[in-house]
Amino acid sequence: MFEVAERLRNVKISASAAMTRKVRELRAQGVKIVGLSSGEPDFPTPTHAIEAAYKAALAGDTKYPPQDGVKPLKEAIQRKFKRDNNLDYALDEIMVSNGSKQIMYDALQASVNPGDEVIIPAPGWISYADQATLAGAQPVSVSCPENNHFKLRAVDLEAAITPKTKWVVLNFPNNPTGAVCSRAEMREIADVLLAHPHVFVMSDDVYEHLTYDGFGFCTVAEVEPKLKERTLTVNGASKAYAMTGWRVGFCGGPKPMVAAMMNMQGQIGSGISTISQAAATAALNGPQELLKERAADYQKRRDEVVGMLREAKGLTCHKPEGAFYVFPNMAGCIGKTTPGGRKIANDTDFVTALLEEKHVATVQGAAYGMSPYFRISYATDMASLREGCKRIQEFCGGLK
Repeated sequence: MFEVAERLRNVKISASAAMTRKVRELRAQGVKIVGLSSGEPDFPTPTHAIEAAYKAALAGDTKYPPQDGVKPLKEAIQRKFKRDNNLDYALDEIMVSNGSKQIMYDALQASVNPGDEVIIPAPGWISYADQATLAGAQPVSVSCPENNHFKLRAVDLEAAITPKTKWVVLNFPNNPTGAVCSRAEMREIADVLLAHPHVFVMSDDVYEHLTYDGFGFCTVAEVEPKLKERTLTVNGASKAYAMTGWRVGFCGGPKPMVAAMMNMQGQIGSGISTISQAAATAALNGPQELLKERAADYQKRRDEVVGMLREAKGLTCHKPEGAFYVFPNMAGCIGKTTPGGRKIANDTDFVTALLEEKHVATVQGAAYGMSPYFRISYATDMASLREGCKRIQEFCGGLK
């Protein structure tokens, strides 16, 4: 009889992935679901990126790729880091992977040992803690409360660092809250990290182009160049260029770290699709105006969603500065009963009942390490957002 390996015993299926799968099943049954659970842009992949992939395939660029990425893409990434982040990386300090998720997996697998600790601000993306656990490390959660706009406080980071700390994960703009650190706030975090030279920094910057209301993006190695030699700057094509299905992630980091990661990647899946790499090269080298245009569209969606959620009985909703998520507080709904007879004891009960009774898919805050909240992705069309928020208003209004 098959038995699950010990390393997987404490790793759960991603709540957002599970909700997305549930939505697909319900839609296949004919149920009209408003899907607000998936962090996937609804915009199309840029046409010039698709054309570049097509031309690459026709030209016979369909053989095994280099494990660390093809040279034209690595050169495009090199220019991107300089252009957007004022970071200079040599080509052997850059690596391409099957999405930014694999970049982070490679890094942890290549660096941590049993007993090491990985500090993760909470709420945070589900996979950070699970990947640390799979690698044999101990995830250490540091609360980023709403009264600090879901941002990491330097004093809390300082208190969490121990001699066992191997990594600190930074993700601002943040999934699931949309929080963005100002340069001054990132400076305070950098000052803490400077005092602990044994700690590596994983900066997940996949939402860098999605900031609003004049908030500028900054990454930690840019704010403090002395940290560059122990920072892995992670990014990808998925969110900015609406290329989730192409699976292109990349990073810049210290040469020894990248070399170890490449060794690990070679044992998992080797290099990534040459066709996808051609598309990503075109996206990074091509016109960048679409990034600001799409960010402006997301800002309008954010404003609409926040406004409608604030009208829902029992909910409060912080207005985020970035990404394409909102993270409403549903504490005012706890203890109440739905029209369908379900008692709401926590955020998991709330999102389950919301899906079953109003056919709106969201994700419980508990999955990201903070209750009583739930995550809504506004990376979908305005009509769907309005309909989804209207149903949420109706659902909350019907609680007794």
